[in-house]
Amino acid sequence: MTRFAYDTTPAAKAALGLVVLQADETLELDFRRMLAPDVPFYTSRVPSGEEVTPETLQAMADHLSRAAGLLPGGAPIAAIGYGCTSGAAQIGTERVAELIRAGRATDGVSEPVTALVTACRALGLRSLAFLSPYTAKVSDRLRDVLREQGIETPRFGSFEEAEEARVVRIAPASIRDAAVELARQGAVDAVFLSCTNLRTLDLIEEVERATGLPCLSSNQVLCWHLAQLARITADVPGRLGRLPVAPPGQSLSSPA
Repeated sequence: MTRFAYDTTPAAKAALGLVVLQADETLELDFRRMLAPDVPFYTSRVPSGEEVTPETLQAMADHLSRAAGLLPGGAPIAAIGYGCTSGAAQIGTERVAELIRAGRATDGVSEPVTALVTACRALGLRSLAFLSPYTAKVSDRLRDVLREQGIETPRFGSFEEAEEARVVRIAPASIRDAAVELARQGAVDAVFLSCTNLRTLDLIEEVERATGLPCLSSNQVLCWHLAQLARITADVPGRLGRLPVAPPGQSLSSPA
């Protein structure tokens, strides 16, 4: 055997990590579109139920640390995102951060709830037209969490779908029409399209043009917030994407 010497190259300085639901078919594809080709992101999967209920959402807490621990140990990861809006609301954002860090050391942790609150504050938004794919029992918990953060959801609509495999099949046109109808009911600052598995990325600017309001989605705000935490840029659609990256020294909220 001949043993060869080799050179090494430095690891990326701003890699991102994602803990994605077993049932999710959308989040990774959306992130790859919003992040520059030279920004690495690594994904792990967490077991998730076939139906979305408070119980199946809470059950993910038992697997989050192990899922985060399956991210590459040799790559420095600047920030890790947990890809479930309703799960973050059910488990609790601070608890999610604790569980992620128990599995994988990282400076920044986010999920769509913290990301949404941070985006709303950055844009000066206090009330949302909230469109959810899920049952009221699931959505009510998220609405309560937002209310605790000073964000009201006076206009609420849902597709009342409990089966995760059907959520990803909801037609973009149905999502767009429902979002516009909710916004036109008035008394809101913006539109929020909830759920990382919902195919919303191509609808954001269309909804903004139709309503004249900012439109936020779970995947959009999560990518934006992780990029902020990692001090990198991302091609995020809509008004949110026109905000500058926070300069070094300026704090953005992330669960401690």
